[in-house]
Amino acid sequence: MSLARQAAVMARKDLRIEVRGRHSLSAALPFAGTLLIAFGLSLGPGRTLLQQTAPGLLWLAVLFSSVLAFRQAYQTEVEDGALEGLVLAHIDKAAVFLGKAVAVVVQLLALEAIVILLVAALFGLSLGDDPAVLAGAFVLGTIGLGAVGGLFGALNESPTARESVFPLLVLPLATPVLVAGVRATTVATNGGPGGAGSWLGLLAAFDLIFLAAGTLVFGYLLED
Repeated sequence: MSLARQAAVMARKDLRIEVRGRHSLSAALPFAGTLLIAFGLSLGPGRTLLQQTAPGLLWLAVLFSSVLAFRQAYQTEVEDGALEGLVLAHIDKAAVFLGKAVAVVVQLLALEAIVILLVAALFGLSLGDDPAVLAGAFVLGTIGLGAVGGLFGALNESPTARESVFPLLVLPLATPVLVAGVRATTVATNGGPGGAGSWLGLLAAFDLIFLAAGTLVFGYLLED
């Protein structure tokens, strides 16, 4: 079986588990909503300020919610005793990484669609200035987050790892996604200075680097 088919099987398995249990969305969506409402109340009723800060708040909500989704993707394997089976199975470990990453990306895109509508309603974020750039920013940014989370998610379930290790690894590495995503979203929604091409290019480069790194080294991380 080819690498792509093995990854597709892994992704379908994770997505079926999520559809049946809704573990990630049930945890991440309330968290994202609470975060946005709390920031909105703290910033006050000024409409202009809310619109200016909306792209940053949107991506912060996505970033922190993604950490919950990454943890859940591997926690399910540990609870079912399936993680050891993945280590011992005659399957390309790169396919496990890619499948996990694809499943998390699909889940996050569903979450982001809801969060974007929530931000548009709460902060008056415009979605019509350049929807193609907005969609590109979230698709590329989510792939990057999925690659980082898929790569280091297994470390969070290691018996020797502390619970705080995973956020300390993921959040700094995801900073380029956060910065580029906010900039591209600002250009798409508020018509910020300059174009979004360079920021989308940064997101695409980040995706390629971490997808390639994960494909090469994930097997070693999983076995450790």
